[in-house]
Amino acid sequence: MPQQTRIQDMTEPESYQEPHLDLRNDVYRRPLATALERLGIKEGWSCVDVGAGGGDVSIALAKLVGPLGRVYAVDHNPLARDAVAKAASSYSQVIAITQSGEDLALPQTVDLAFCRFLLMYVSDPLRVLKRMAQSVHPSKWVVAQEPITSAGRIGGKPFTMPNVPHPDVGAFLPELATKAGLELIDAWAEAQAGIGQGPVFDYLASLTDVDPGNDPIVLPPLVTIIARR
Repeated sequence: MPQQTRIQDMTEPESYQEPHLDLRNDVYRRPLATALERLGIKEGWSCVDVGAGGGDVSIALAKLVGPLGRVYAVDHNPLARDAVAKAASSYSQVIAITQSGEDLALPQTVDLAFCRFLLMYVSDPLRVLKRMAQSVHPSKWVVAQEPITSAGRIGGKPFTMPNVPHPDVGAFLPELATKAGLELIDAWAEAQAGIGQGPVFDYLASLTDVDPGNDPIVLPPLVTIIARR
């Protein structure tokens, strides 16, 4: 068996700092930007960001849908709701809700249901995708982005997150989408790589207890699915 490089479980912190509102510093920004571009998201759309965390993606969506749109920022942690409400104080179209993905129930159906780094943590990813599918209008969109953790490498050794229920759920996203009753439109995987100081190094330093030193890094591929109800 190959030696594994253990990644600290990226569970919810006890408190949230104000999120970065500019996704230029997000090492996984490109798959998100690609997905939103392919959807042709427009002003006036309604969206839900499930597992919103500190709200950076919710606010990015709010900028795209404009003041006539709506973004529900949903997270099971009340601290996340408070962080989103503070960060999005200038965006009246953002509504922060404390709710689990398994129990997702919105006051209206939406044009887009989105999640990222969520299904890896929940007990039943298929149930969450089904709830997301039920939350969108017919013929509208579900986008999910999840990692294949063990496909990442530090110095050639695979990552591992043994305390996360589904660290490789990205590998099963297309299948889960079809089981959730969605029509799979597109799916792809992307990962950044680097060596030494830089965005990839900084990402690991900020979210994990791993110091890669000068070893080459390949971040876990992030699988994106675009599906339609």
